[in-house]
Amino acid sequence: MNKVINIALPKGRLGEKVYKLFEKLGYGCPALLENTRKLVFEDEKNGVRYFWVKPSDVAIYVETGVADVGVVGKDILLEQNPDVYELLDLGFGKCRMAVAGKKGEILPLDKTIKVATKFPNIAKKHFTSKSREIDIIKLNGSIELAPILGMSDVIVDIVETGSTLRENDLEVFEDIVNISARFISNKTSFRFKTEEIELMKSRIEKELYND
Repeated sequence: MNKVINIALPKGRLGEKVYKLFEKLGYGCPALLENTRKLVFEDEKNGVRYFWVKPSDVAIYVETGVADVGVVGKDILLEQNPDVYELLDLGFGKCRMAVAGKKGEILPLDKTIKVATKFPNIAKKHFTSKSREIDIIKLNGSIELAPILGMSDVIVDIVETGSTLRENDLEVFEDIVNISARFISNKTSFRFKTEEIELMKSRIEKELYND
């Protein structure tokens, strides 16, 4: 008998897009689409149990083994560095992590740079690789305000279209890394549910890359 796979999906558009893919591949759970406050949804027939979680928490659920697999942005993996297997790049939610600041501004080389960001670990690693001294200002929202109001010299943040930057007279100074959604697995789950997880992975690969 096949084992049930516990799947952590990120709340929001990305999670909904991923669920539609999983449903198409035979991992549907109709109850998940109902208008309900339930948090856990199971379909024994298809061998899956889903739960919606905050995007930044997906990797934690998978790392601890509460979820066997999950879908999370590469930004979260780089920032949190969880002990999980990264199985596939799904190609969803493409964007980039970048350094940005006031348009036309040149950063001095002889002083510590103030960096506002939601991603302190990514920022530290990037600037350390360039031998630059930085002070991190950890923010949770409206990162673009920091350089506008003089709180920081630059920001490190996710950039999709760049329209918010342009509208606020900011620009990208340099790209750090490309970001997209990744299919990840708990390491112990992968060992004990190898057949089920490998089957899920192969179905996803075939759908996304072998058309």
